[in-house]
Amino acid sequence: MTRPDLSDEARIAEYRAELRMVGRNQRLAGFALVVGGAIAVWAAGYAGAAGPMVQWGGYAALALGWALMLAAIFLRTRYHRQRMRETN
Repeated sequence: MTRPDLSDEARIAEYRAELRMVGRNQRLAGFALVVGGAIAVWAAGYAGAAGPMVQWGGYAALALGWALMLAAIFLRTRYHRQRMRETN
């Protein structure tokens, strides 16, 4: 991988857009799971007899969502480090 050209503002904006695309699917899926999990935990009180299962499902969605978001951060950081590393 070659080092990005950060000589002017347009190139910096291009590189930032490139970085935003790394791990985007994981980040969006994680965000959706976190929001869905929070709604499920909140709605567990209204679920009647299924409340405990809905609550545990919500907690599982929260955990998986945060894990996906952290994985996306890790992927983006690793990609940035590889791009900034000089290759001869």
